[in-house]
Amino acid sequence: MRPIGFFSVLLVILSLFLGAAGPTAAQEGDEAAMPQPETSGSVPGGSLGSTSDSEFWRQIRQGQQGSVSIPDKKSGVLIQSEGDNWRAIRNGPVSVMGGWLMLGMIILLALFFALRGRIRIESGPSGQTIERFNVIERFGHWLLAISFIILALTGLNLLYGRYFMPMLIGKDAFALITMWGKYAHNFVAFAYMAGLALTFVLWVAHNIPNRHDLIWLAKGGGLFSKGSHPPSKKFNAGQKFVFWITILGGISLSLSGWALLDPFQYHMFGKTFEFLNIFGFNLPTDLTLMQEQQLAQVWHAAVSLVMIAVIMAHIYIGSIGMEGAFAAMGSGKVDLNWAREHHNLWVEQVEREMAQNASKAAAE
Repeated sequence: MRPIGFFSVLLVILSLFLGAAGPTAAQEGDEAAMPQPETSGSVPGGSLGSTSDSEFWRQIRQGQQGSVSIPDKKSGVLIQSEGDNWRAIRNGPVSVMGGWLMLGMIILLALFFALRGRIRIESGPSGQTIERFNVIERFGHWLLAISFIILALTGLNLLYGRYFMPMLIGKDAFALITMWGKYAHNFVAFAYMAGLALTFVLWVAHNIPNRHDLIWLAKGGGLFSKGSHPPSKKFNAGQKFVFWITILGGISLSLSGWALLDPFQYHMFGKTFEFLNIFGFNLPTDLTLMQEQQLAQVWHAAVSLVMIAVIMAHIYIGSIGMEGAFAAMGSGKVDLNWAREHHNLWVEQVEREMAQNASKAAAE
């Protein structure tokens, strides 16, 4: 080997060895002058001065608001930490438990139908009818029912749609459906609130609990056995349960939905928590408007999912689950034998009133 070639190889090997062994003197001097994250906690390069990584991110996540020129000063907060918690709850327990709740209700109703079958009119149709709901009552019911179904479908799309809809119909179609669904959700909500108010005014007097409801509950409403129909007035205990779930849940949905339609305006949950704390709860009351919005969204979704599951059972009983039930909200008139089997006390009251009116008319 020529001397020049030999020394060239030796120089390369020596350079590699020195590079693997440690930094050069110049490098050591530069690193000594540079702040070390391991010891000082500063960002490499000294871009933050003496501020440590943990201190820097702590200030951002604690919501220290910077200066912005736009009217929305909340934009000065770079990272809103509660948003992580909100997203985890919304996409975690609320979505998962809500999905299982609805699926469980479908399975339960299917099992009940398989075992019990359709609840028939035991004495058979009489051929005679009695008016159960007038035009105004049916209008209020269908206004509430149809608007609720639209709100439920559009809301479920917002909560679950992105997981499977783009794969079924494509991203563009899903985006279009979701956009129009959002508009429908926002505006149909007012029809829902109107139907809720009308239904409450029309039926609240008939849905006050009474002693007959205890007998109805003890016998399971006669749903699980034949020939055992407990006494009931215009609404039985099961219908009263659906009524009050609909009214109270609907009011709650309306209030939380209004807070979402007109955001960052209300301290609804803070004031509610303050009231509950009187009874021994230890709930936070000093909530920011952002936290109010997050709580409103989570509560709105959770209550909606519970109500959807309850209304599934209501729809089942009022359609395929019970013979003659749909006519009550269809034509407004039901078979007389059906009415006597399921609402005998109400039928007796109607017949007494008809007899009294007939007597008065004859006397005049």
